[in-house]
Amino acid sequence: MNIPLAQPDITQREIDAVVDVLHTPTLSIGPRIAAFEEACAKVAGRRHAVGVSSGTAGLHCAMIAAGVGEGHEVITTPFSFVASANCILYVNAKPVFVDIDPQTLNMDVDKVAAAITPRTKAIVAVEVFGHPGGMIELEQLAQKQELTLIEDACEGFGGHVGERHIGSFGRAGVFAFYPNKQITTGEGGMIVTDDDTFAATCRALRNQGREGMEWLAHQRLGYNYRLSEINAALGLAQVGRLEEILANRRRVAQLYIERLMTNRYLILPTLQDDTHMSWFVFVVRLNDLFDPGDRDQIMQDLRDVGIGCNNYFPPIHLQPYMVERFGSKPGDFPVCEYVAARTLALPFFGQMTARQVNHVCTTLEKALEKTLVGKKGRF
Repeated sequence: MNIPLAQPDITQREIDAVVDVLHTPTLSIGPRIAAFEEACAKVAGRRHAVGVSSGTAGLHCAMIAAGVGEGHEVITTPFSFVASANCILYVNAKPVFVDIDPQTLNMDVDKVAAAITPRTKAIVAVEVFGHPGGMIELEQLAQKQELTLIEDACEGFGGHVGERHIGSFGRAGVFAFYPNKQITTGEGGMIVTDDDTFAATCRALRNQGREGMEWLAHQRLGYNYRLSEINAALGLAQVGRLEEILANRRRVAQLYIERLMTNRYLILPTLQDDTHMSWFVFVVRLNDLFDPGDRDQIMQDLRDVGIGCNNYFPPIHLQPYMVERFGSKPGDFPVCEYVAARTLALPFFGQMTARQVNHVCTTLEKALEKTLVGKKGRF
């Protein structure tokens, strides 16, 4: 039974929406992107949305619109996809990493406060795996310290904490729509904000620096970060099915939780009472009976029988280019490093069946037992 790590939830509705665009003369900067932006703004509880070619592009534009540049420091997490730190480097600023909370896996708010210096310009707060834990506190801290908070909501589309939508925190939020996300546009992203000037700046940045409709008038340095009508049509169809898509993902997450909650070797995602996750991935952690290298062998055991899995996420500060540039080393952020050595993303997508989930869990449990049998005297 081959089970991929992820796959998009595409129906005939999405196919028809894309084909409809191909019957028109407008493949870029047309009505679909405007409608998709309006739909995403509503999901985030924001006034403005700006479609871009990727979540990374959105974070880059957000850094520029926030006025981050050379000589500035931006506080962020070492436990994320690299784009959340790369966007800081793109504007010649310095990422200042802060270790994570072992439950939410987001930045430890107390450590964020301690990392603020006179050079700190902004905070890029990542909702890891779509978990908004600590986001309210980070927003309050940013306001108190007069810092710009950019919410990297790339993994949380459709989730919320209490009455707050993911994407509604700080000056702006950024979503991503890669094929493994809750909804997909193939490639694409969305900046959401309540700030008129911020939105206008991002619209110009994505379109080669054009602030108006005159095609060859470029008021500022910009980029080709546009989202096509084809991508937007796909995204619009997906948003139209958002509740169905999220319900399916929650169903699969619940199947995993019920199946693995009694396993004494695993730590499952920690949820708060007022948190409603939209479930980007399903990541488990190995407990202290396992050494860091054991996780990789367990992943190989799963892959050998056709079960997709991955190590979400390797620490950003230990990526080779970060080590070369900043001299970071093992031990700098011990909680992040400890967690990163033991995380295991299991196959997760809305179309998974109970039989598939059970097969993954049974195979995983066998791999765990096999690993521990080789550690005589450890248990």
